[in-house]
Amino acid sequence: MTSSFEYAPPKVWSWDKPNGGRFANINRPVAGPTHDKELPLGRHPIQLYSQGTPNGVKVAVMLEELLALGNSGAEYDAWLIRIDRGDQFGSGFVALNPNSKIPAMVDQSGPSPIRVFDSGAILIYLAEKFDAFLPTEPGARAECMSWLFWQAGSAPYVGGGFGHFYAYAPTKIEYAIDRFSMETKRQLDVLDRRLATNEFIAGSDYTIADIGAWPWYAGLTRGWLYGAAEFLQAQEYKNIARWVDSIAERPAVQRGRMVNRVTGDASSQLHERHDASDFETKTQDKLTTGR
Repeated sequence: MTSSFEYAPPKVWSWDKPNGGRFANINRPVAGPTHDKELPLGRHPIQLYSQGTPNGVKVAVMLEELLALGNSGAEYDAWLIRIDRGDQFGSGFVALNPNSKIPAMVDQSGPSPIRVFDSGAILIYLAEKFDAFLPTEPGARAECMSWLFWQAGSAPYVGGGFGHFYAYAPTKIEYAIDRFSMETKRQLDVLDRRLATNEFIAGSDYTIADIGAWPWYAGLTRGWLYGAAEFLQAQEYKNIARWVDSIAERPAVQRGRMVNRVTGDASSQLHERHDASDFETKTQDKLTTGR
């Protein structure tokens, strides 16, 4: 470490200087809305407010999987919340999720609307509502929930830790990158060892544990997240690769990855989803060209 990276914390921290980085314009140490903006409402039972980040993909995939099983009550409108533009700090979104993070969801199928925020909570809510992708036998259920919460607790180290310092921080800090690379690779090793003896994370069945973990670890190992697959030597994790490839073939997963997506090829971006036909007719390439 060179002296230019030395820092002596003051007795009291204050937010009095630009913090830099790709998302500096939306980072702040307080909660609450920054502007008035109501959320739109569609006609379907489920209203999803999200962006196609790994946490957003989880819920879109879950809804598409439920629809693939024939659960018409899982029909949904997906509204794009541009986190890079601060949409999550609009008054309507903050009322739905005081933490100002995507995804957030409203179930308006009952007498009164029910809000659910945090991707893990949404997966559990939907799994219980539709009795799908969550085992009912106590031991199997406990295993599934344990792995779902493992991922929920691990993701901040991958996204806010490794991803931030490797890809987004204005200065490359060796200590920070080494610290979070070590933790990210440890997580990959945990998952790879688990998948060496199990087809899916919670056992022999595809569950919300897989739906929750797949967007993060598929993104890391395939290079979709942070362009870091080579850096992390992702090719070493053969069991993860098998699991990633298997789940990637599921049509519902392919559709879910498109919902609220704003990066990549225009043909893979469906900014809003209001009908199953939107995947064929309203991707960004078609909206741009009019074809």
